[in-house]
Amino acid sequence: MPKIVDHQARREEIAEALWRVVRRDGVGAATVRSIAAEAGWSPSALRHYFSTQAELLAFAMEHVITRVRARIETTDFRGPVRVAVRRLMEELLPMDAERRAEAEVWLQLAALTPGDPAAGDWLRRADDGVGEAATLAVRALAEEGELAGRRDAEFEAARLHALIDGLTIHVLARPDSIPPDRVSAVLAAHLEDLAT
Repeated sequence: MPKIVDHQARREEIAEALWRVVRRDGVGAATVRSIAAEAGWSPSALRHYFSTQAELLAFAMEHVITRVRARIETTDFRGPVRVAVRRLMEELLPMDAERRAEAEVWLQLAALTPGDPAAGDWLRRADDGVGEAATLAVRALAEEGELAGRRDAEFEAARLHALIDGLTIHVLARPDSIPPDRVSAVLAAHLEDLAT
């Protein structure tokens, strides 16, 4: 009788190995060979699931999206709306090792998109998630009177999205120049500005 393989469990095993490598050695080290070694597999066994590094990074992006959603679902959003919105948006920023690894995968995938339509699809999904979070945040602020009446909610959501993307790139490029408390302060100042 042939052995039954739980492909989802194997993909989860690959995902965990991938994140260990990314956290320890950076996303540039996340090759088919290094992930296979980390998982205790042969490279040919891993290539059964991912034949290229681009496919592996797309899978990593899928895993990022799943992880961020799960983290947001367990975040406590009680309290004043501006505090809750800041917490939501901070979940998307590289303010600790886990979120930094997620952002590094996102940035690597962004670099692949010009030549890889599949990478572009995953990047758009991730970007849509940030856009949805920014839209939700601005709507919540507006509903609680924390968005000045003359401000256009759609425009402000796009501006908040751009701020999150910009802060992410800045932190990845120069992590020592903008520590997590400074990132949080910049975000808080922007949210306060929306009310005036």
